[in-house]
Amino acid sequence: MKDIFVYPIKSLLHNQDIIDNNSRFLLDELSKITNYNYILCDDVKKLKGHDSLILVQSGGSENIFLNEIYPYYGGPYYLLTYGANNSLAASLEILAYLNQNDKEAEVLHGDIKYIASRIEYIYNKKENQKIRLGVFGKPSDWLISSNVDYDKALKIFNIELVDVSGEELRMQILKYIDIDYHYDFKKKFDNNDTLTKSYAIYVALKDLVKKLDLQGFTIRCFDLLNITKQTSCYGLAKLNSEGIVATCEGDIPSMISMYIIRKELKLSAFQVNPQFINQDKKEISFAHCTIPLDMVKDYSLMTHFESNMGLAIKGNIKEGDCTVFKISADLKSFYVDEGKLVQDEFSLLRCRTQVKVIFDNDVNYFLTSTLSNHHIIIYGRYASVLSNYLRSLGLNRII
Repeated sequence: MKDIFVYPIKSLLHNQDIIDNNSRFLLDELSKITNYNYILCDDVKKLKGHDSLILVQSGGSENIFLNEIYPYYGGPYYLLTYGANNSLAASLEILAYLNQNDKEAEVLHGDIKYIASRIEYIYNKKENQKIRLGVFGKPSDWLISSNVDYDKALKIFNIELVDVSGEELRMQILKYIDIDYHYDFKKKFDNNDTLTKSYAIYVALKDLVKKLDLQGFTIRCFDLLNITKQTSCYGLAKLNSEGIVATCEGDIPSMISMYIIRKELKLSAFQVNPQFINQDKKEISFAHCTIPLDMVKDYSLMTHFESNMGLAIKGNIKEGDCTVFKISADLKSFYVDEGKLVQDEFSLLRCRTQVKVIFDNDVNYFLTSTLSNHHIIIYGRYASVLSNYLRSLGLNRII
């Protein structure tokens, strides 16, 4: 069990027994969730060289921090607080001081699960290993706002973006394309050659992910039409349902957005295009051909919308609460909002899984300051969780 040293600071003006009980409860709950051992210490020198937290227990702690901790401990400063007794106010004042002096610092406050996830992110060495996400060909030509600075992705998210050439992808798929596969969806489509080749693309992509030690990828999928006359829609839908993040059209910001959802929430996510916006009703119709198979009640197979080739998923979704999310290509900001997800009326003139979101708030963002075409939909209400996490990394929420 990992040890984390906790240095408490508090004003003598407050009820000491209540403060101690609140602090012990907080640390006990964190210990249950993170499986770390939180050791209270009264010697600031013990913080050096160890995983450590500063437990701000009350208001009036600011000068205690300035006199007892700051001269002897150089950080990083992780200020843990439960909020009672003006402890959050004191933490924010300390944080402002540290920011003014260009010190690495963060306040750990809020829902206990959020605090636990931040502590694990900060201190769990396995979690902090580089994440490798593949870029199989550059973004599609029409995604003119979807290029990402690879160095920034590594610095902010610890994500290493790995380029895979179109030729390497082509050779990988051709290795698998003529194998006779046994798959479980034969009755969903009447063209056996299309079924077999679509499944072959899934197997080829999964094998390439394993070969390159990737946690996910984005693929310049329209190029596959020139290679096999097939699409990757089924493969992406199945891989996402298996926990391997997979986005289409070479969309790197969507891939990073979906990886964050997978990492922080353990959820599959649906990459979508807006189709129609009704500002008065705060409704937007979305569609795409690659919904993860674990996000649908059932599905049928059709041809891909734009090409009329290959396979695409026509999903029957589970209606209910949802969150719509996207990180900007410059990795400086993000959009997130919540609403109700419902099945949309089907049209042959759109991508095959068609849904509608009835938003809680107005939808002017999409017409005035949208981050891109593609956005990400997940089940459940997670705007606050995603906002807290991304703000802790320095990103700003677009309102």
